[in-house]
Amino acid sequence: MSNYRKAQRSFWVSVCCLGLSSLALAGDRLDQILEKNEIVIAHREASVPLSYLDNGKPIGYSLDICHAVVESLKKQYKRPNLTIRYLVVTSQTRIPAIAEGKADLECGSTTNTAERRQKVDFTIPHFISTAKFLVRKADRIQKIEDLRGKTVVSTQGTTNIKTLHKQNDERVLNLNILESKDHAEGFRFLVEKKVDAFAMDDILLYGLRASAANPDDYEVIGKPMTIEPYAIMLPKNQKRLKAVVDGEIARMITSFEIYTLYKKWFESPIPPRGINLNVPMSFLLRDSFKFPTDKVND
Repeated sequence: MSNYRKAQRSFWVSVCCLGLSSLALAGDRLDQILEKNEIVIAHREASVPLSYLDNGKPIGYSLDICHAVVESLKKQYKRPNLTIRYLVVTSQTRIPAIAEGKADLECGSTTNTAERRQKVDFTIPHFISTAKFLVRKADRIQKIEDLRGKTVVSTQGTTNIKTLHKQNDERVLNLNILESKDHAEGFRFLVEKKVDAFAMDDILLYGLRASAANPDDYEVIGKPMTIEPYAIMLPKNQKRLKAVVDGEIARMITSFEIYTLYKKWFESPIPPRGINLNVPMSFLLRDSFKFPTDKVND
């Protein structure tokens, strides 16, 4: 066989493989889950109290909601032995994990944005956070203007990085902006005094503060810079799977079951250290629960 014929054959084999891969991703995700009798749930390592690890086990508010979805799938499709396979993701890998078909659902602390909806779909929001700063109390920083000329960190792959750069440009703050690989590293930078503030969603900051050796040494400050509606991510254009997830979340909201779940994770002692975040449900979240919908204001 000539080199030309070999190259031509290799090309068409590659095209066929790519086509089969695309078909697999484009197929009905719910059918694939039922056929495999397995659902893959992506989760975070340190998004307390929404999605994190306790002795290697994924737990949290978002995980409990996803577990309820799995139970709904078991009942609706008579799959009592449907198993869960967990996949750890980061701020950088969570969207590719869903878009590329590595996971069926992402149950973490991901904000529904117009940019992200180009690659993935989102369900009804189950939490609403706002972007603020975590600082050392001894530094007496109370507002964003107090950070002028100082060093601030935020996590790679989050909406907070973009917000921070925008605030810096609009307010001419002359910030030195660093990017951490994850929330834990960002908080460690603050503890080690490598930065003056950590910009992130307030609920995650409360979780990090509560996990510190001396929580009273830190405080969450500033006016909300953005509103962050958290929702479960799933592959794009998977209407049947989305209907199941949205249906279960709507049921949890209208039955008030979600309020009990909220109290469990935000107003009660939580693993691993029995810390109580004492974060009452915000009026924004309460209002969103009055009329459950996947539509959000971008």
